[in-house]
Amino acid sequence: MPYGSGLATGMARRLGRECVYTPSARLALYLALRHWCRPGARVLMSPVNDDVILFVVLAAGLRPVQAPVSARDGNIDPAAVPEETWRNVDAVLTTSLYGLPDRVVELRRRCDQLGIPLFEDAAHAIGTHVDGQPIGTFGKAAAFSLSKHVAGQAGGFLAVEDERTRRRLELLRDELLVPRSLRADLSTTLRPLARSVVRGLHLVRPVWRTMQRLGMLERDSFRMDLHAPRLARCASQAPSLDAYEPWIRVDLHGFRSRHGALVRGQLTARMARLDDDLARRRVGTSLLAGTGWASPALRDRPMDSGALPLFRVPLLVHDRDVLVNRLVRHGVVAGYIYDPPLDDYAGEEFVEPSPDPTAARWFAAHVLPADPLLARKIANALTREGARPARPPLGSRDGQALPAGPTDG
Repeated sequence: MPYGSGLATGMARRLGRECVYTPSARLALYLALRHWCRPGARVLMSPVNDDVILFVVLAAGLRPVQAPVSARDGNIDPAAVPEETWRNVDAVLTTSLYGLPDRVVELRRRCDQLGIPLFEDAAHAIGTHVDGQPIGTFGKAAAFSLSKHVAGQAGGFLAVEDERTRRRLELLRDELLVPRSLRADLSTTLRPLARSVVRGLHLVRPVWRTMQRLGMLERDSFRMDLHAPRLARCASQAPSLDAYEPWIRVDLHGFRSRHGALVRGQLTARMARLDDDLARRRVGTSLLAGTGWASPALRDRPMDSGALPLFRVPLLVHDRDVLVNRLVRHGVVAGYIYDPPLDDYAGEEFVEPSPDPTAARWFAAHVLPADPLLARKIANALTREGARPARPPLGSRDGQALPAGPTDG
């Protein structure tokens, strides 16, 4: 039996697509890019994204092209992408940021017209649907992350269209895996339990502060250190996971480790609780969507469309960076902030900048990703801190009128 076939079968039933099990969504995405894209290909992607994803694209030997985004949700705005850019890209990579779906129907249509593949980074979007169809079933392939929705600290999938492609990608995956170790398996298994104990004993604030003081956090700010000269030297080796591993492994050192039965058994048990997790996320998302801090993409959703099971709820606030530090006092550690946008972070040497970076810069500077499983706690903390809502600047390109309200430059 192929490695991880039991987990892959469970995900395939959920999506209605063939699935390849991988130790992480990072490796899943790398497999897709290597399989469908020639070295040097240009990939259109959102600049409001994890820096690890940028390094995965670079490791595959590709040129990241940064797209304009909507200030309402931080996802690609297809209407704002110049026609010249559309004519000169070889693939499109979605984000479905925090679980809010990209404009996947329009992106699929444009990709079909151009004859290029659409890839879905669905790491935040297990359980998200568009017109009744699951995110992860619109493109050639989609990468999912178990560590996001079931807190497994490991595990991912690559969903593809047919069995033949799945078998070919399983072979490529097996070539890229590194041998497992019992120590690594134990660490991966115990880490989620340790996090639960920290939260249960209300130790989030002291543990987080101690990790900061001891230098145990791999990112000193929202982005990791680029190490530009060293990164530039890697280009001659791409495509290569080995060359880019110092960047891709940040926060997940076992991203390509062949997990043993201990880890896979834990993930199987956690996947069995996935629907309960998604239901709790819908409740928390609904609560936060009704607050004044919610992004317009949430607040303006039709009442009968139902709540999304978001990985994080995008709240838009003034003085975001100050609030991030203050929330720690309330036992809330805000993560998954992608600021600055990737073109500002990496520069023209490593990415093609967006033709209109305004919305990406505004959104990245104001978004506060809120865990829907802590919705009431976060709402209470923001109220006590006097958090002020921020509104997208008038004139932002997203195809519809924006609500009136104060803006923040």
